[in-house]
Amino acid sequence: MLGRIGVSDGEADPALRAEPRHWFEDIAAHARGAYLRYSFTKGTAQEVDFLVDALGLAPGMRVLDVGCGPGRHSLELARRGIEAHGIDISQSFVDLATEAGVEGATFERLDARSLRFDGEFDAAISLCQGAFGLLGGTDDGAVLAGMARAVRSGGTVCVSAFSAYFQVRWLEDTDSFDAATGVNHERATVKDEAGADAEFDLWTTCFTPRELRLLAERAGLSVRHVWSVTPGAYAAAAPSIDTPEFLLVATVP
Repeated sequence: MLGRIGVSDGEADPALRAEPRHWFEDIAAHARGAYLRYSFTKGTAQEVDFLVDALGLAPGMRVLDVGCGPGRHSLELARRGIEAHGIDISQSFVDLATEAGVEGATFERLDARSLRFDGEFDAAISLCQGAFGLLGGTDDGAVLAGMARAVRSGGTVCVSAFSAYFQVRWLEDTDSFDAATGVNHERATVKDEAGADAEFDLWTTCFTPRELRLLAERAGLSVRHVWSVTPGAYAAAAPSIDTPEFLLVATVP
């Protein structure tokens, strides 16, 4: 991921206390605001423009942003009058998003595998490997199921996922792709806000369109689309091997 491209206190959540610290928390704590300097974060407005149209979002609706990072999609939605609640495993990112102070956007530290919401949102999103895709290929179905529960009947669930086709096609020397699990491991250099470098291990699960459809159906969702997309250039394009991500759009029956 990095190599390519009102706050609730999370410590009060028993699920967070019980789980071991997630590897991404160390990356977020190091990067903080420098995360938003990476090129893959620069297309937020275009991505939200596309999602507003594709998901039928309108002012007054509520959106759950799962793995929101520093809140860029939630903040952009809120600026358009769409209420957004972002959750992330990283308290550093939750704090950074809250500091933006945009009305209509709230953030909370919460594990995406333990979503407690029940029919409270018109849509749920998880973008740019925000939570879905960073779980080692084991709990992605649980994240989708939790997102499906969080959304009202007739609402939509939307996730982006890294393309297994693209990853294998453009495998780099620093990558190690596990064909059995679809997980790519890379060693990445991440800068902090002062420009200091640190090395981190990243594990990103990659998917095919068929896998995304099967996971969505297992979560009780009705698949509407699987599109090929590039960060900052979302479009309703048929799946291909030429773009780094797929975008799944599904409906809660």
